[in-house]
Amino acid sequence: MIKVKGVVLERDEDEEKSRTQKKREAEALQTLGKQLVSLSEDQIKALELPEKLEGAVIEAKRIKKHEALRRQMQYIGGLMRSVDPEPIQAVIDDIATGRAQEASKHKLIEDLRDGLISGKKGLEEDVLRNYPEMDRQHLSQLIRNARKEKETGKPPKSARILFRKLREIVADERF
Repeated sequence: MIKVKGVVLERDEDEEKSRTQKKREAEALQTLGKQLVSLSEDQIKALELPEKLEGAVIEAKRIKKHEALRRQMQYIGGLMRSVDPEPIQAVIDDIATGRAQEASKHKLIEDLRDGLISGKKGLEEDVLRNYPEMDRQHLSQLIRNARKEKETGKPPKSARILFRKLREIVADERF
């Protein structure tokens, strides 16, 4: 028994499946195929899919016409029946988790930058304590310049530099 996106795929050939169960399984595999098509070509090649399936997925990425893409997705769904979907689903889930972590990290850095610029009490000291490799003088200068830019309505050059510096330091941190 294998579970893909909430649908249990039965691989036991001895028992007879209902038509509805077969449809659910086919739709689940087709959904997994859509997720494959949404990956980059490098990620697809890293999955080490069977040659025919990999070629079909890469071809689907190039198709622009709706009906042709629909037929290609059905073809991919058919090819997916001969492949074990569990490792593919695991890799796709890992990629999605990685994206969520990156978004979370990006949000944290934005919040740090915005808090520093707005003058949140004690935040600058917290940043310096948590990230000792950050240069105190350079950090203070960037914050001061970013505040001036914000007050005068200038482009946020220092705020961008501050964001990059924070990103470099926070990039090593694990979530």
